[in-house]
Amino acid sequence: MITARGLTKRYGDTTAVDTIDFTVAPGTVTGFLGPNGAGKSTTMRMVLGLDRPSAGSVTVNGRSYRDHPAPLREVGALLEAKAIHGGRSAYHHLLWLAKSNGIPRRRVDEVIGLVGLDEVAGQRAGTFSLGMGQRLGIAAALLGDPDVLLFDEPVNGLDPEGIRWIRTLIRNLAADGRTVFVSSHLMSEMALTADHLLVVGRGRILADTSMAGFIAENSTEHVYVRSPHGARLTEELRAAGWRVEATDDGGLAVYGADLEQVGAMAGSHGLHLYELRKIQASLEEAFMRLTAESVEFHAGVPTVPEPAAAEATTHLTPAGV
Repeated sequence: MITARGLTKRYGDTTAVDTIDFTVAPGTVTGFLGPNGAGKSTTMRMVLGLDRPSAGSVTVNGRSYRDHPAPLREVGALLEAKAIHGGRSAYHHLLWLAKSNGIPRRRVDEVIGLVGLDEVAGQRAGTFSLGMGQRLGIAAALLGDPDVLLFDEPVNGLDPEGIRWIRTLIRNLAADGRTVFVSSHLMSEMALTADHLLVVGRGRILADTSMAGFIAENSTEHVYVRSPHGARLTEELRAAGWRVEATDDGGLAVYGADLEQVGAMAGSHGLHLYELRKIQASLEEAFMRLTAESVEFHAGVPTVPEPAAAEATTHLTPAGV
């Protein structure tokens, strides 16, 4: 379990993390979301004792990271996969970490096999691609078989097979009763992986809730219906007190009603339906809605350049024609 109480980090006049409280519980995957500059990386670094809090505290299984005699057995972390000695082989990088925490040599072979680096274990880590380096970083996080794991952008550089593999691994670790804390900007992956969300903006907690609860609280659900009797259906739905808006594809968006109510309304008036479904915002849409006021770095709106004007063509008429 990870527990933060009044956790604060200041850099001069800048407050990167502002008096936050949270608990990352075992048995679930907790997603850590926020815009760039929100304080996610700083928070993770304080969990791992890499940055010292300006105020407050954060503990792992009841102790600060620095107080654990063999920290790799308590906490596994992937923050920067390429932060390794490039001249050392993958095997010897992991062996060095294992010896520093009293982890048996056989565990090195186990994690190398687990992440799929068997064939390149003897190669220098500095020659690894981004995806291979990411797998090595994950192996290092798993080395001590810890109960608490932190992953920052774990799918970075992985191919589709690797993305599915790490997603399954993370969910299996949580199902095994471990504490799993994952930070990512890929909303589609987070939606498939996380059970609980911790959302920060400008160093403060914006949401601490379940995935389903977060989407429901930060999006507008509606019912989409398509019918050959659109005009009549619109009249009846509005008469019942529901807001109805036409969609670009000829359907209707109905707000305030559920599927059963819209279907029953159409059926009671003998109105045929082609399509009836519930529309709910994605995690990305809900996230953008919640954090709109917390984004510090706004990019300009991309524009499509005007096509170059066609060059004028001079037609020469042969003499005498």
